[in-house]
Amino acid sequence: MSDTTLIDNENAASDTLVMNLTPDALDCGRTPLADSAVESYGSDREQAGIWFSELPLLDHLTFRCQASDSQQQAFEQIMGCPLPIAPLTAACTEGCTIRWLSPDEWLITIPSGAAFGLETAFRATMPGLFSLVNGSGGMTVFRLGGPKVIDLLKKCVSVDLHSSVFPEDKVVSTNFAKATCVLHRTAPDAFDLVVRRSYADYIWRWIADAGQEFGLRVES
Repeated sequence: MSDTTLIDNENAASDTLVMNLTPDALDCGRTPLADSAVESYGSDREQAGIWFSELPLLDHLTFRCQASDSQQQAFEQIMGCPLPIAPLTAACTEGCTIRWLSPDEWLITIPSGAAFGLETAFRATMPGLFSLVNGSGGMTVFRLGGPKVIDLLKKCVSVDLHSSVFPEDKVVSTNFAKATCVLHRTAPDAFDLVVRRSYADYIWRWIADAGQEFGLRVES
């Protein structure tokens, strides 16, 4: 059910024990909205102003370091894309998104079941002091899009969403209807919300209510 790997990193002060606690049967997980009536919203896509979907059971790891030159090089070697060090930015590669949270903190989102391999690679390659914490079970991602998505978000968040100050791939940590979230603009009319699992049903119910006037479509 679990694997254990002893990592010998020549750049580290000591060896590191990395454990994989993910069950073998990945389909045993339940999404935060498993018991919510999301399937009851089915406006035609052509008529809907808001498109909603959950990106369920992804792996989420919080990475912290001082982002030295050697650490940035190691990060790019591991992830295949540069570490986004500019404030409020994100970097994306196939199946992976890295979101800037603070000057020394990033959220890495990857496909389900990939966390152990990534942790192993980081422990073996990353030099210097760093932290990599797997918080996969405590987060989920909601995707909002459509021609009325900005109108919906204006009801829920206090940040300025105009494209001149909130362009694509900008990321902010903010409140969504009084619940904390990470808001990431992925396209002109699309946003990802990284939310805590405990807030997921509350945020979904808020979206369902606030999106009624625009026509809400739930997509798988």
